[in-house]
Amino acid sequence: MRAAWLTLALAVFTPALAQPAAPAADAFITLGTMGGPVPSPDRSQPANALLHAGQVYLVDAGDGTVQQLSRAGIMLPRVRAVFLSHLHVDHTGGLSAVLGLRNQTNVREPLTVYGPAGTRELVAGMVASMQPAARAGYGIPGKPWTPPADTVTVIELADGEKTTLNGMTVTAAQNTHYDFAPGSVEDRNYKSLSFRFDLPGRSIVYTGDTGPSAALEKLAKGADLLVSEMIDMAGTMANVARNSPNMPPEAKRDLEQHLSTHHLTPEAVGQLAGRAGVKALVITHFAAGTPDPARTKGYVTQIAKSYSGPVTLANDLDRF
Repeated sequence: MRAAWLTLALAVFTPALAQPAAPAADAFITLGTMGGPVPSPDRSQPANALLHAGQVYLVDAGDGTVQQLSRAGIMLPRVRAVFLSHLHVDHTGGLSAVLGLRNQTNVREPLTVYGPAGTRELVAGMVASMQPAARAGYGIPGKPWTPPADTVTVIELADGEKTTLNGMTVTAAQNTHYDFAPGSVEDRNYKSLSFRFDLPGRSIVYTGDTGPSAALEKLAKGADLLVSEMIDMAGTMANVARNSPNMPPEAKRDLEQHLSTHHLTPEAVGQLAGRAGVKALVITHFAAGTPDPARTKGYVTQIAKSYSGPVTLANDLDRF
């Protein structure tokens, strides 16, 4: 009797037995629109879901991604691949849960993770952290979960590389979120990417984090939708001051340099969208938290100096 109950219980955790209905149409969903690493009570960390031809692709996977997928009505087994723009924790912190929970619920198809140099090392560490739970399984002797290394593959992308999945072409471009000295060890090993997703019916460009970038402008040329990060310097530094009131002056200077050169201000976002000639613009990655109406109006006014198309300040779970 106990063996039969265990068999039934395990079947409940086997998604192959009962798959949910596939998404009906292509869409880009902003699962999380907070810009990390400071958490927010009303926005999840950076993560997005691209729905195409009945399959789901994560575009960044910050903390809370699995929960946000559920809130969006997307079952975890539907995720077929992950695209990481860069390896800062606010954009990758939820990937460990994606990998671990797929393993725990016996999702049999391996997940492919695409990202810049360093992604293989990142995922290897996550796989190593999954080993104890996988060996223990559900506590049934001789019944471990699938070896975690068998559940994920990694493909590292470089500037200009393309890949095709399910009739969708994905192009990577190196942006300016980092400015290491050319040829340095850091420059060789750490990159930040933007992605262009060319679907049969539309094109979507996602920046991840970046400063002003000619390569990104070229990547976004004529896109139907540009999903862009944006930095509110004053609001972000005020948020940092509240969370780290004793930050040393040198650390504050380094942070201000990073925020001002490695991110896009509202005016820079407008210039990017205008020069690229995109048809619509979506703003995400609100490092200062949810803006009040006065700030919102100011953002749009600054963007409109260079871009006359439709602008949306995204919330979590918005669908485009």
